[in-house]
Amino acid sequence: MRDIIIIGSGPAGFTAAIYAARAELKPLLIASSVEIGGELMNTTEVENFPGFPEGIMGPDLMGKMQAQAERFGTEVVYDDVVELDVDGPVKRVKLGNGGEHEAKAIIFATGSAYRKLGLPEEERLSGHGLSWCATCDGFFFREKTIAVVGGGDSAMEEATFLTRFADKVYVIHRRDSLKASKIMQQRAFDNPKIEFVWNAAVDAIHGDTAVTGVTLRDTVSGEVSALDLDGLFVAIGNDPRTHLVHGKLDLTPEGTIAVDGRSSRTSVPGVFAAGDVIDPIYRQAVTAAGSGTVAALDAEHYLAALEDTSGDPSAASAEAAEVDELVAVDLADAAR
Repeated sequence: MRDIIIIGSGPAGFTAAIYAARAELKPLLIASSVEIGGELMNTTEVENFPGFPEGIMGPDLMGKMQAQAERFGTEVVYDDVVELDVDGPVKRVKLGNGGEHEAKAIIFATGSAYRKLGLPEEERLSGHGLSWCATCDGFFFREKTIAVVGGGDSAMEEATFLTRFADKVYVIHRRDSLKASKIMQQRAFDNPKIEFVWNAAVDAIHGDTAVTGVTLRDTVSGEVSALDLDGLFVAIGNDPRTHLVHGKLDLTPEGTIAVDGRSSRTSVPGVFAAGDVIDPIYRQAVTAAGSGTVAALDAEHYLAALEDTSGDPSAASAEAAEVDELVAVDLADAAR
């Protein structure tokens, strides 16, 4: 039986692995058989991750994180988790190949998935003018004409943010009114760079090596039109990957895993969560990495307390939480 198993191979998972491995907990990280490295594997140049002033390609960044985790002793398994048993002091993880692993603690860092339009061009043009993250990629569209698809708060926020760079930002929405909050709507309406395209759905994305435009279909009349663009941002929401823990861990109204305050402690002792799977707001590589740090430290405290409480998970979780609270008080006192 292992001390700790980490499920997920994005910035949160690998950062948790780095910390856990340096604490000599010999973590096993289950990285998936398909989407190794998380959403950053679909990103081209990353310019906002600290420590890389010249920028770094998303896959290269994840490769460096993995190498760092493995350097300290993390074992990486390329398979998919198909079933979890988190009841009791021993946590069990079943893999797609039929293998099963046991651990005293689990860090769940499976991230989230951006909702897509369902068009065949999305895979080919992802990172080449097609993006799901304005804060990640907006800088590359200076003095360009771009569009945002969506009608909620996230779409209005993305569109407003993108006007810092682009000359023109279209907002494409399939209805004639927005779902966004009034204040977010008004902010977008008042921005002279933003133009709304109502009752429109994207039927196709054009471009050989980069986005050059879209085909729009009027959702009322069915009329088809073309819109020339230099880039397209899709902001129709994202879904945390929580299907493995439905009915096992408490979730928030947003569908993310519920944790105790700023900690990574879930509703089940010995199970911790980190990254986008607990974060419905920021969803950045650097915040996910920080969250992975928290999860590893929480798990380390839990495992230490587990030895002091004769293997009682609930008592260990309570003792670890008390230690974390005392540390927070000490840090607050030191800052005064």
